[in-house]
Amino acid sequence: MAIQTRVVDYESGDHTFEGMLAWDDAGVAPRPGVLVAHTIAGRSAHEEGRAKRLAEMGYVGFAMDVYGKGTQTTDLDRNRAMMDALRADREELQERLLAGLACLQEQPEVDAAKTAAIGFCFGGLSVLDIARTGADVAGVVSLHGIFDPPGNTAGNRITAKVLALHGWEDPLATPEQVVALADEMTAMRADWQVHAYGNTTHAFTNPAADDWDGGKQYDADADRRSWVATRNFLAELFGN
Repeated sequence: MAIQTRVVDYESGDHTFEGMLAWDDAGVAPRPGVLVAHTIAGRSAHEEGRAKRLAEMGYVGFAMDVYGKGTQTTDLDRNRAMMDALRADREELQERLLAGLACLQEQPEVDAAKTAAIGFCFGGLSVLDIARTGADVAGVVSLHGIFDPPGNTAGNRITAKVLALHGWEDPLATPEQVVALADEMTAMRADWQVHAYGNTTHAFTNPAADDWDGGKQYDADADRRSWVATRNFLAELFGN
């Protein structure tokens, strides 16, 4: 087994985006593809690492991008400005997300009829928005995601199964917002689950997060448990 990767460019509107595809070259037949949506920091080693881990599990992982080719930066203020612009224009965000999904489905290693999406933080909001559009994906997983609805999907039917993996002490997704998400998902007739981890904050999968008072803290147990839950969810979707 050898995990292979390649960079793939794709378009949405007037913008070019760049994602990283990961797959196991021991496989021959097309296999399920899993989109990986990024945090506020943009596509990074974190998402690329998860794409590779998905490839080790027998999927094709695709660490996508919604900011644009050539925009990668470690400047948090610049990243926040790009994220905030897309949170203020959810229709544009959704178009970029669906372009990334279409790119994944077009890859020869991928069974286009079997796709899912996972996302972290801002990426958690992103994959929930994919589901909210009614996109034809088998399921989505939001890990310490943001839950505020986009305002343009009310009345849609969610066909994807939805799993939210959530730190109960997350200041970016309060208990009231968790209940609101449950109400929203129920109204959209989704098959949904929320797994909440006690005494756990935002960014619990990020080993660099170390600010409990600020509401962002890595938690090894929640990281491990959430990945087990993600693996089990994908296995339910695809039988891998």
